[in-house]
Amino acid sequence: MYHVCRSSWRAPQLSAFNGLFSVLKKAVLPHQHTTALKCGSITAPHRSMTSGNAHTFESMLASRRAEARRSILVQVSSERSFPELAKYCAQFGTIASSHHYRVGASGDDETDYHYIVVEFSEPEAADAAIRSAVFNEEKPGVRARSIFLWFRAGPRPKLAVKEAKGKDEKKAKLNSVEGSRIVGDGELKELLMSAESIEDQIRILHGATCLNDLGKRLRFLAVRQVESSLQGMFPQALAYPFGSSVNGYGKMGCDLDLILDLDSEAGAKQNPDSRLVFHTKATNPNERTQVQRQLESIGDVLQLFLPGVNSVRRILKARVPIIKYHHEHLDLEIDLTMNNMTGVYMSELLYLFGQIDDRVQPLTFCVRKWAQAVGLTNYAPGYWITNFSLTMLVMYFLQQLKEPILPPINKLVQNAAPTDLRITDSQINCSFLRDITRLDFRSTNRSSLEELLLQFFEFYSHFDFNQRAISLNVGSSILKPDHSPMYIVNPLETTLNVSKNVNLEETELFRIQVRNALWLLDTHEKPIATEGTATEWGLISLFGNKVKDRITPQMFFTKRLVNVKDIFDDESMAPNGELALDYKNKMVRHQVASIQKATRQEINKLAAGTTTTTTTGNNNGNSSGIKLKRNAKRR
Repeated sequence: MYHVCRSSWRAPQLSAFNGLFSVLKKAVLPHQHTTALKCGSITAPHRSMTSGNAHTFESMLASRRAEARRSILVQVSSERSFPELAKYCAQFGTIASSHHYRVGASGDDETDYHYIVVEFSEPEAADAAIRSAVFNEEKPGVRARSIFLWFRAGPRPKLAVKEAKGKDEKKAKLNSVEGSRIVGDGELKELLMSAESIEDQIRILHGATCLNDLGKRLRFLAVRQVESSLQGMFPQALAYPFGSSVNGYGKMGCDLDLILDLDSEAGAKQNPDSRLVFHTKATNPNERTQVQRQLESIGDVLQLFLPGVNSVRRILKARVPIIKYHHEHLDLEIDLTMNNMTGVYMSELLYLFGQIDDRVQPLTFCVRKWAQAVGLTNYAPGYWITNFSLTMLVMYFLQQLKEPILPPINKLVQNAAPTDLRITDSQINCSFLRDITRLDFRSTNRSSLEELLLQFFEFYSHFDFNQRAISLNVGSSILKPDHSPMYIVNPLETTLNVSKNVNLEETELFRIQVRNALWLLDTHEKPIATEGTATEWGLISLFGNKVKDRITPQMFFTKRLVNVKDIFDDESMAPNGELALDYKNKMVRHQVASIQKATRQEINKLAAGTTTTTTTGNNNGNSSGIKLKRNAKRR
């Protein structure tokens, strides 16, 4: 996070910032979020990250792995146990940082579970702490050593010792308390209402909802547990996190996706002079069957031996075999698969885009939050737009600007060095520049986040999804290769469509909602502050717009609410002649009533015509008229 000199701010901005920060503290946000806002990231101008201050994806992963290697997770009675825990753990080594969180939604210390992540300065200290731990004799279980521990009560100290202890405890402080707490909608609305502009609102939204430091620590503890459980048999085994947990676009509470590689050094050059060769187990010639069998066995290991792991589900018949499980100590849902490194390289690509310019991640968070609020995205798989597709739409928008903020992916490929070569087992070329400090691209775009958000909605309100496909590789649209309603070229597997699942209805709904968003932002500007009033404006109106404010398709895409038969059924009419059916949309109700009235008038006219014909028949001939009446009776 970068710093801004407060002395350069105007007085009203500084006053607003101080007021906002006080609100933020009342909301009890995680420590990392308050730090981010305190250092001035809300109103700071954007900056490019290609000037030598960015980390590569691999260096970030290595740093987080080393952090997890120096850490242990200890269950405690509450955060008040930390001073005693810190004093006890000090015998093993210097504590670098400590972070508290709770698992449970009640907010009650008696029913929730409290944990503290203790990070030592050296990995040897963490090893010493684990070696000193013992098993619970009163509650026997599988005696598996791990980084997951609990802190039991010790002997009560004497009074003199207790006083001396109290002096030492003042030095022990937690870096964060309740660090995994997710900001509620009410608290988020209060923060956004206190902002000075939509620009501020976007940065507040990003700072308050993005995956914080503790969230990343907990996910890499899960990575370490999986690796350490298998490295006895497979010393080169590595679990690669991918997706929102590491690509920079994850929010608090997001799942952890892992790819397990049992032999991470399979492609490494071996010693040709060695005369000793390992015996190996024969593998199944069918690679898919082999992966299914391996995952099934790994699922057994997870379920039977690893502390904290429960609810293991094996989904082995899926297109990509996967194991899903829950970790009760980390309060985390985890998906584990094997040998599909394309997902890791895609996460690396998105991470690099976020490092190129500091406006990329906040804008993406805002668009994804908006899409969730208006019902464009869904947690369950289906025919709607996914968060990944939305992220691709944001990236492409930033590429095609008159003054681009992001380069085409082909530019990263052209700037790649020989060390950037990556070829997956499926022979997919994932080679592109990994170190953006060597990127031959500088953006001259100085648009604010507010301007970019409006331009995003404006751009896609006119985009021709019928004829054009989106390609991040060339940074422009191309002719659609097929008739998919929405076509976004997969940046790494260019023959695939990222949004192939999206149907025509959802594509049209997206177009309607971006136009609706433009109207909402234009008509819900920040009002002049008056005492006792709190008018919704900016992002709040965008996220919380009511149904009556939305532009929705009235005919082609409206779901049928009743049977057509019911419209013309006498039972659908109340005694007073009004419709007895309950229609959710008043306009539909009036339309049905008009159709029903007109139809009944036509029926009455037809009935009247039949009566006239019958009378004429009686006048022309008695026998003919009698025959008609008899036929009418039979009917």
